[in-house]
Amino acid sequence: MATRLRTVHTADLDPAELGAARALLDEAFGGDYDDEEWEHGLGGLHVLVSDERGLAAHGSVIQRRARYRKRWLRVGYVEGVGVRPDVRRQGLGGRVMAEIERIVDGAYDFGALSASDEGAALYRARGWQLWSGRLCALGPRGVVRLRDEEDCTFVRPAAAGPLNPKHKLVFDWRDGDVL
Repeated sequence: MATRLRTVHTADLDPAELGAARALLDEAFGGDYDDEEWEHGLGGLHVLVSDERGLAAHGSVIQRRARYRKRWLRVGYVEGVGVRPDVRRQGLGGRVMAEIERIVDGAYDFGALSASDEGAALYRARGWQLWSGRLCALGPRGVVRLRDEEDCTFVRPAAAGPLNPKHKLVFDWRDGDVL
């Protein structure tokens, strides 16, 4: 089956393409992909893999900021990685991630993502490291610990070099992170 990979900014996707990406993620996550999660993946670069049936795989990388030690770092945060169920286990998720990793390595201090149980094996196999340190967000009421994210957040060192988990990561706030 012939596939085509395309990398495009959210601003350059027409409404039909955005709708197809959202529909693919709804299907890939079995209907458990909400509007907040969708919103988190907008405003950056989308990696799209298409086949003769249409969109087959998607992932996006957006910029976030994270405080590490005494610096705010640029984070290439990975969102919305999903593959259409009928073409899973054919390497399409790996193709999406290879392009995302190229972007992270070339443009960000490090990469980060929050993995589902099903997706964690893909990221581990590609060298992403489960973050063993504390995770926080700078919320409306100050710094708040993100305990639920501490067992599923992976990082990929890039321009900043290796990150020491003895120091916490404090991510910028966004809707859905802090109640």
